[in-house]
Amino acid sequence: MPQDRKAKISRKTKETSIELALDLGGGSIDVATDIKFLDHMLEAFAKHAGLGLSVRAKGDGLDGHHLIEDVGISLGSAIYQALGEKRGIARFGSMAVPLDDALVLGAVDLSGRAYLNFAVKFGVENLGDLKTELISHFFHSVSEQGRFNLHLIQLAGSNSHHLCEAAFKAFAKSFAQAIAPTGGGEIPSTKGMLA
Repeated sequence: MPQDRKAKISRKTKETSIELALDLGGGSIDVATDIKFLDHMLEAFAKHAGLGLSVRAKGDGLDGHHLIEDVGISLGSAIYQALGEKRGIARFGSMAVPLDDALVLGAVDLSGRAYLNFAVKFGVENLGDLKTELISHFFHSVSEQGRFNLHLIQLAGSNSHHLCEAAFKAFAKSFAQAIAPTGGGEIPSTKGMLA
């Protein structure tokens, strides 16, 4: 596995740039978008996944949809680029994360095939300046561009803030397990490749 698993993605037309370092143990986290609640969730993701992450994104002033989508696309693209052939990684990860009343199960398979199962229900339309209907869209964009399976399943809870934060942290912890080094340089597939 490469020692330096980093990626830098810039989407100038959407005014989004992301720098990502997948080396476990962390790195600097610096997130600034036009949606403060998204900033909070991205910071939680990076912290609990042990990643270095820098995000700069500006929206189009409409409703946040394009900004959420673009950040998701850029983050997924950065993940895909940084993982390369995926040699020497665990590939799979899962964890149920509690946050007060909320309990969300996250599971990741870095298979090279995109799939999202998002089964978290929010009881409010907005969390701060973030529309809750855009949260699943964000995860869809990340998993599609990152080309991996992601399952986020609500097991308990009703507080929307807690559910959202538990979902981001469940993604973080399961993703950290999936990218963990195995000590070898093999591709974790009987096919000899992960697309």
